[in-house]
Amino acid sequence: MLLLLLVLIPFLSGIISFFFRSESVKGWALFSTLVTLAVAAVATGAVQNTSLAYKLPWIASLGANFHLYGNGMSIMLALLTAIVFPVIFIAQWNKPLPEMGRFTGLMLMAQAGLMGVFLAHDLLLFYFFWELALIPVYFLCSTWGGEKRIPVTFKFFVYTFLGSLMMLAGVIYLYLQTPTRSFDYDMIRQTGAALGAFPQQVLFCAFFIAFAIKMPIFPFHTWQPDTYEQSATPVTIVLSALMVKMGLFATVKWLVPVLPAGVAYWSDTVMILSLIGIIYASLLAMVQSDIKRLIAYSSIAHIGLMSLGIFANTEIATNGLMVQMFNHGINITGMWLIVSMIEQRYNTRNLRELGGMAGSAPSMAIALVIIAFANIALPLTNGFIGEFMLFHGIFQSENPNHILYMVIAGLGVILGAVYTLNMVQKVAYGEAKTVAVIKDISKNELLGLVIIIALIIILGVYPKPLLGLIN
Repeated sequence: MLLLLLVLIPFLSGIISFFFRSESVKGWALFSTLVTLAVAAVATGAVQNTSLAYKLPWIASLGANFHLYGNGMSIMLALLTAIVFPVIFIAQWNKPLPEMGRFTGLMLMAQAGLMGVFLAHDLLLFYFFWELALIPVYFLCSTWGGEKRIPVTFKFFVYTFLGSLMMLAGVIYLYLQTPTRSFDYDMIRQTGAALGAFPQQVLFCAFFIAFAIKMPIFPFHTWQPDTYEQSATPVTIVLSALMVKMGLFATVKWLVPVLPAGVAYWSDTVMILSLIGIIYASLLAMVQSDIKRLIAYSSIAHIGLMSLGIFANTEIATNGLMVQMFNHGINITGMWLIVSMIEQRYNTRNLRELGGMAGSAPSMAIALVIIAFANIALPLTNGFIGEFMLFHGIFQSENPNHILYMVIAGLGVILGAVYTLNMVQKVAYGEAKTVAVIKDISKNELLGLVIIIALIIILGVYPKPLLGLIN
């Protein structure tokens, strides 16, 4: 029942939130997400010894079951989702938004969808939750955000809708090939692996394009910087810390083992696209003056490295990917929280108009430095171990170009340090561009950042809990 509760609690809490007409909905949302976190913590402890499963008949005429399954990777991502949402509500506590009941309801519905994506063990159920996670995010992006949110959200919708249609075609084809007309994971995996090389190659494209749009990797990334820039901070956090993991997770679970011949045929192409994305996004990040766009492009570069790790096809790279998915979610959440605080206090995200924060808001500056160090994978921060494992796995790959790929990816790490430290220098140090008194971190913001920074340091110094979970 733990797995069912992880989906059911945020889903029902989200429905109830729509009926709130006051700011008290914040307390309800925080309570709901803390309960979900407690359940996720219990599930994390339980999965150390065995996998978890929950199965009920769903659409019997189609052979579809409400089948949830939790192993180390899926429970880790469920735990990440359970951590990020209460941190969002805590850090945003003193920032009112219009129609809070509707906003909170949509956020919790998105959390339910994300939990379902990570736990679904039935292909049709996976597709159902994939769409359930996207629908509330579409309304969150189009209702709350910047002046250009409507055209930007429309572009986001077109990308994701086309990707979903391609995946649906692949889902139906795989289902029709199963001897027992079943969406069960084991049956889908056996059926997909037994297909000829050409059908697998075509199906790979149908599924991977949908997943690549969600990550996103080059050249399916163009919706991302604009969407991150125009969305409200809580929505941007959900998109960049959690929803990108949908694509990575789906590739590991629903693509690599299901279509091995397709993966073998297309892996070199995907690795090259990932490398292009790393360098391309890093170079664009270096010339950005808007902090949000800088972080958006840096996220594309990080995801490119994780995608490269998947198709390196080594155990250590896959394990590194799992660790990095969790740690990237923590780090990028902290980065967006800091950006939100900067924008609220300085009324700008332009690096040319910022400076001297270390003098006026030292706590914010310290938090920015720590999170920035984690973002560039400095040793003793949580970003280091996963990135090290990814590079080690790429080095061990049987791909004939593995050394070249590792060197190019390493160049992305160097560029990442350049634009990240340059951003820190311009924001935290130098001469202050404003004479106004800037408030330092409020209590609720401090609590949110303390949670993030504690995880950065603890998992950087002692990553064994994550490594034990994935093993």
